[in-house]
Amino acid sequence: MTVDDRRLSPFTGYTRAHWAASADRMLLALRPYASVDHARIDLPGHASAYGRDSDSLEAFARSFLLAAIRLRGESGADPHGLAQWYADGLRAGTDPSSPTAWPRPDRLDQAKVEACSIALGLHLSRPWLWDRLDPGDRERVVAWLGTVVGQEYPPINWVWFQIVVETFLRSVGGPWSADDVERGLRVHESLYRAHGWYSDGPERAYDHYGGWALHVYPLLWAEQAGEFCPDDLRRSWRTRLARFLDDAVSLIGADGSPLLQGRSLSYRFAAAAPFWMGAITGASDLPPGVLRRACSGILAHFAANGVPDERGLLTLGWHREWPAMAQSYSGPGSPYWAAKGMLGLALPADHPVWTEPEGPLPVEAGDVAAALPVPGWLVSGTRGDGLVRIVNHGTDHSVPHDERADSPLYARLGYSTATLPPLVGATVGDPSDNSVTVVDGAGRRTHRNGFEALGCELVDGVGRAVSRARAHWVATEDDHGPDHGSGRRGAVRHGPTLTMGSLLRGAVEVRAARVDSPVGLDAATRLEFSGWPVAGDAPPEARTPAGSPGAEVAAGPVVSCLVGLVGLDTAEVRRERRTSPLGEHVAVPLLRTTQPPRVGGVYVAAVVLRGADAARHALPTVAVRPDGAADTVTVRWPDGVTSTLSLPAPPTRDHR
Repeated sequence: MTVDDRRLSPFTGYTRAHWAASADRMLLALRPYASVDHARIDLPGHASAYGRDSDSLEAFARSFLLAAIRLRGESGADPHGLAQWYADGLRAGTDPSSPTAWPRPDRLDQAKVEACSIALGLHLSRPWLWDRLDPGDRERVVAWLGTVVGQEYPPINWVWFQIVVETFLRSVGGPWSADDVERGLRVHESLYRAHGWYSDGPERAYDHYGGWALHVYPLLWAEQAGEFCPDDLRRSWRTRLARFLDDAVSLIGADGSPLLQGRSLSYRFAAAAPFWMGAITGASDLPPGVLRRACSGILAHFAANGVPDERGLLTLGWHREWPAMAQSYSGPGSPYWAAKGMLGLALPADHPVWTEPEGPLPVEAGDVAAALPVPGWLVSGTRGDGLVRIVNHGTDHSVPHDERADSPLYARLGYSTATLPPLVGATVGDPSDNSVTVVDGAGRRTHRNGFEALGCELVDGVGRAVSRARAHWVATEDDHGPDHGSGRRGAVRHGPTLTMGSLLRGAVEVRAARVDSPVGLDAATRLEFSGWPVAGDAPPEARTPAGSPGAEVAAGPVVSCLVGLVGLDTAEVRRERRTSPLGEHVAVPLLRTTQPPRVGGVYVAAVVLRGADAARHALPTVAVRPDGAADTVTVRWPDGVTSTLSLPAPPTRDHR
């Protein structure tokens, strides 16, 4: 058992030895599930939409990347025979006559992804694996990888799968296309927004892919490509990574949990990958000890919550196995993209990231308050309980005016390091937490997908953001198509325009909404505010907070509280079961109007998420002042500080 070192790592106790032991345990745990020739790794669990052949290739390719990282960091020292084990699998998987031959990238889209892990693994481990293959084996590997040349790739992070493969092929005398590489680089550049942030596609898709793919692959490729990579690109990518890490490090909780937001969360500690890239490239202003603290905190968080499981396997889920968390492309081998979160093992033991003492995360050094205008997030980290929470007025995995249903992983008003929206088939269902909705007589709630972002800023230490949505009901029951993280489609029924705004200070958000049109309103409709969801293996405790109307729920380490301040006069607790990977039982506090919402009416609530052991927060008082151009919500915080929130009038009143 690896011994903690609290001198070198006062926050986590983790050293490079912990990382190495974790990687080796995961690699060795796969071997009982491998075919005799090692080409297939057939793990237990639900198959992806691509089928078992694809899933077994995923498990091989992604774990091979981890094995290559181990070989690179140990300069080829190989006590577990990783090089030979994976060389055998490469030999059989790329042999078209083998019964365990892999599906080819030109015949199966998912194989395009896995080809990248294989090519990158071959690059990282080249002296100890590729250089020792016989010529016939090399020819078969080149032929299999070469089927990516000239293929079409979607204009998202996938373009890197082609760039990396073809650059490896170029280095070994195989086929490649300069046009493919140049086209992919142009797509990548089109995904950059500002302040170090990428969107994974033309939509407002801000999530972990920005870190573990769109920052990691370019700089890995720059090293792989050598002089083939233009110096100006290399400099630009380094600058962007450094800026991104300044924001990203503030999104990790003191317990090491990454932000629970966005698709593919079962990749778990892949969230550490961009921090390792900061160490590998030196492209970060963060001290090496803080970079390691971020990475080790993430790995330790999952280890403390049973990841990998008792078999040493990574399963579909967050902490424990929870298959409903998967997107349709996710199979039993998918979680092994977590290998990228172990990139630090490619660095030798004497690198400063391993030898400098750990430094504190921002949330451990003090309270955090920030505004990230590109994703439209207000950030608040509270040192007293170690929680990090964001309020979201800019991200929905969609484009303005799109009328799909809200994706629970993107379109909620709040995300944190300790809560996760209830998931029903990943994207199906009406918003049930952290939302402002209109509820019709049948109990259906509106969606805000396609909203307009109206600003995100930090003013005197208080976060302020505003957005406007044309609320709409969506009948998603008949949408059985693939789930890639976006909201479901269906017949749309329009509701009123809602202008929403937030002030965020510490654990408290003051959330306001104005109803801007009468569309869809009738005698049965009500306006609903919902708060933070909490989950536990036992039903969360519910209680009535001071300052009713309101509701408070508590489970495990967190407490969620929602109190009406203006216009919301009835409270209750919504309870669900088996809708969250964080626990069997889920509870969400909510507030409603007792009458139909009034056009032009402004409604305000205090939305609180705090640690169970943190002190209760006195709530602010508010006053609403109507104005022809805007309604102003003035908030007086308990310590006397005053903040204002302006809800701008829509350009034209919507009477449709």
